[in-house]
Amino acid sequence: MALKVFNLACERDHAFEGWFTSENDYDSQSERGLLSCPVCESLEIRKTPSAPRLNLGAVEPAVTPANAPVQASMMPTPQQLQAIYLRMARELAANTEDVGERFAEEARRIHYREVPERGIRGVTSSDEAQELLDEGISVLPLPFGPLLKDPLQ
Repeated sequence: MALKVFNLACERDHAFEGWFTSENDYDSQSERGLLSCPVCESLEIRKTPSAPRLNLGAVEPAVTPANAPVQASMMPTPQQLQAIYLRMARELAANTEDVGERFAEEARRIHYREVPERGIRGVTSSDEAQELLDEGISVLPLPFGPLLKDPLQ
């Protein structure tokens, strides 16, 4: 089955792809409010312009003279930052166990060697997180919690 890939964005301009069986499938899901931004969970989704990708075979890489100026960039573009952000969320989801509301309890059990060491993620209050830090237990608040509850594409 061939899929249509549409470039989509939310009202905060988070760009992402959506894969649909047809234009009608996209329209139907959009009308029923089934589409949401994978970054901020916004339901205000729109299609953005896209160019078709034509794979016409391998192209020889251009040869650059040794003394040619090199393009350099210090800061990634917003699209690159979003890709990094999503890649981090995917890695975190793949390599940690979701312990949910038991986060603080499980972090202490790991720290005090009551259970085997492993990567965990979950939910705790800011007060509880501060108590963990005061005990010498390293914790890191994550800005992409919503991304970790569903499969990431």
